Formats: sequence, C-alpha cells, structure tokens
Amino acid sequence: MKKILLSSITVLALAACEDPYNREGVGFTGIDGEPRTISDVPGASAFLPPATNVPAELAVLPAIPVATDETELGKVARLAIDNGGRSDRDAVLVSGSDTNLFLSTVSVNGTLFGVLRTASNGAKVDNTIGASFGRNAEQFTGCLPAGEVYRKGSSERSSGFAVALNCS
Repeated sequence: MKKILLSSITVLALAACEDPYNREGVGFTGIDGEPRTISDVPGASAFLPPATNVPAELAVLPAIPVATDETELGKVARLAIDNGGRSDRDAVLVSGSDTNLFLSTVSVNGTLFGVLRTASNGAKVDNTIGASFGRNAEQFTGCLPAGEVYRKGSSERSSGFAVALNCS
C-alpha cells in the first residue's frame, strides 16, 4: 500500500508542475514531422494576413460633425450618408467581395450614425449589405444600433447606408 501511495503522490506532484492547458510544443505538429511555421507570402497555405480590428481602427478616427435644421430621422440619416468618409483620414476601408466600402461615423446634430458608403458616388451595392450592416453594427462600430438602417439609392441597389448608434 505504501508503494502505491508513494508512487501516486510522486506522479501527482510531477503532474502539478506542468500546465495541462499549455499546448506549446517543440515546434512540430506530430504529422510527418513538419515544423509549425507561418508564411509571409500571400497565397501560401500557412499565410496569416495581418489582423484587423475594425472597431479599434474606427475609434481612432474622429466622427465627422454635421449640423442641419432637419429633424426627421430619415433626412438626417441621408445627410449622414452624404457626409460619410471616403478616405483613410476619416473612414476605415472594408473590403467587400467585389466592391470596397468605407465605414465612418458621422455626428449630425449630436446624433451619432455609423455610415457605410461605396468608394464613389456612381458605385452601388446590393441592399442586403445594408441589412447585414444593421444586424452587425455592433461588430463593426463597437456600438449598439439605435434604430433602423437607412439607405441612399433604389429599392435594389444603394450607394450608402446609415444606422443611428448608441455608444453609451
């Protein structure tokens, strides 16, 4: 009994020295002895693109201030879309599948809007992008959406979207 107890205590004491959640090895995956590496070359199987954090990048940029006499929320949102940023000084570039979009914040009469715009006035995107933007506004802006998504465009395609934000 003493031998079993002594052996068990020794094993438990040695096991306590290692963190069971530490999965750091000696650099091998255990499959064919291939070393674990990452690649700097785009297109390589081990390529890791630089991480982007859209809310953090957006938080660094100042909100674009706009003043108006309009009080109707739809017209105020359209004004926010018209004044949304389209450069790296006032917006974050969000790469889409076929169109690049710019994400910015616009403060119209003290109401903060998250604005998603196309790169040029002539470019338009499907309205489903605006619906996705409204559902995922918190992931993009770090703030909760405080209303519906407004758009600038036709019933099928638009050049910009805006949603009021609650950042408190």
